[in-house]
Amino acid sequence: MAKKLRLILGDQLNYQHSWYSDINENTLYLIMELRQETDYVTHHIQKVIGFFAAMTEFSSFLKREGHDILYLQLNDAKNTGDLKQNIKSVISQNGIECFEYQLPDEYRLDEQLRELCSELGIATKSYDTEHFISSRTELGEIFKGKKMFLMETFYRIQRRKTGILMNGDEPHGGKWNFDHDNRNRYDNSVALPPKSSVNNNLSEIYERVIHSEIKYIGEIDSRNFIWPINRNQSLIVLKEFIDFRLPWFGTFQDALTDADDFMFHSKLSFALNTKMLHPIEVIRTVEKAYFEDSEKISLNQAEGFIRQILGWREYMRGIYWLKMPEYANLNFFNHERKLPDWFWTGETKMNCMSKAIGQSLRHAYAHHIQRLMVTGNFALLAGIHPDEVDSWYLGIYIDAIEWVEITNTRGMSQFADGGIVGTKPYASSANYIDKMGNYCQSCYYDKKEKTGEKACPFNSLYWHFYERHRDKLEKNPRIGMMYLTWDKMDDEKKAAILEKGDDLILKLNKL
Repeated sequence: MAKKLRLILGDQLNYQHSWYSDINENTLYLIMELRQETDYVTHHIQKVIGFFAAMTEFSSFLKREGHDILYLQLNDAKNTGDLKQNIKSVISQNGIECFEYQLPDEYRLDEQLRELCSELGIATKSYDTEHFISSRTELGEIFKGKKMFLMETFYRIQRRKTGILMNGDEPHGGKWNFDHDNRNRYDNSVALPPKSSVNNNLSEIYERVIHSEIKYIGEIDSRNFIWPINRNQSLIVLKEFIDFRLPWFGTFQDALTDADDFMFHSKLSFALNTKMLHPIEVIRTVEKAYFEDSEKISLNQAEGFIRQILGWREYMRGIYWLKMPEYANLNFFNHERKLPDWFWTGETKMNCMSKAIGQSLRHAYAHHIQRLMVTGNFALLAGIHPDEVDSWYLGIYIDAIEWVEITNTRGMSQFADGGIVGTKPYASSANYIDKMGNYCQSCYYDKKEKTGEKACPFNSLYWHFYERHRDKLEKNPRIGMMYLTWDKMDDEKKAAILEKGDDLILKLNKL
């Protein structure tokens, strides 16, 4: 039988993939720590360590199951750091006659592996990762010939397809979406959940990464790593979410608070995006918990979480494969500025930005409203180039892989796609940030002021953004009210606000 090489990428740690149902002595599995992956953006140290740890655990699992594994560590003498070069070398040294791989979720890797296969001169074959609920092309097929790609439409189709929270062809509870019930600020009326029991000592991997002189951002306690690195730990985090976090997840999912860095969020995104957990098993577990105890877990909690995975996660992947590679270059507003230096330190007098960035540096994590309406909102209002924003988000978050990062960042957050993902820019003044949490209460800046030395930068930058992009936004039916409000202000007040905005943009590094 021909000697076969099978490649496993760092985000393809699917313990339940059909590849592993049979043990074949003529099949060699290859897992690699690659400099091309650590270096294409500057990553958070916890992201690098987390991926390497999860890859190491997966390799050990496959070995225990009886599979033949070649694991190339970062500092292995045979590791060139380049995907194609390593694979060609392994093929040559092991007499490989057939190369197989699972379809990557990033466009650049998809192209790289296609090129490789055309160069190898041996039989090649690609497989599905057996992870997602919808196919790469499903969203494009659903919206064929349409100009709008409404997530809600896609979500309802996925609900009907899977039967999740359905009574026949109608949604359980009589409504598809309970988002209106999930916009509360945290008021300390509910006890915060206990910290996760998952903890890992990854000092050995940390030392290897540091010795390799990889450039990184963020901080880490390598002896107390809080993210799951194998399937068993991922299942523990899922159970802890069901027991302690899901009962209040929906209610407080948009809350901005310094009371706790994770609040009632699941901490499952890393486990999902590395494929240690399958989305449908997570969704079914949440659905089952709701039906078994709807007094503890109300429908808005369960539906709100399920929509994030069955709707938004699958939808964003569909947009990615429909619109790449052009999507990565979209810049609707022609924004050109660089990120302020304090995006890498959190050292700014804006308390909301300091808290969100500081948390991101500590944990390689921030929840969706911190990403969208704090850091992303500021980058949009300040006119930061989408490439700068993409690189920062892709690097700093442990769950960030391009297929899910770029559509959320360049699309929803920065509106750089001109409305493919969102129907309007997600821009706000200090009013929204104050409404959703306590960040404004201890801030150097005054949330109510638009001008003056201590005026909150979000306030003047908000109106500055809408005025400078009036030609692109004025006819958007969801934005008309903003321009009516702006036009009712007297000319002197408007001039002062715009002058303040000009001044802030000139000194972004000093805010």
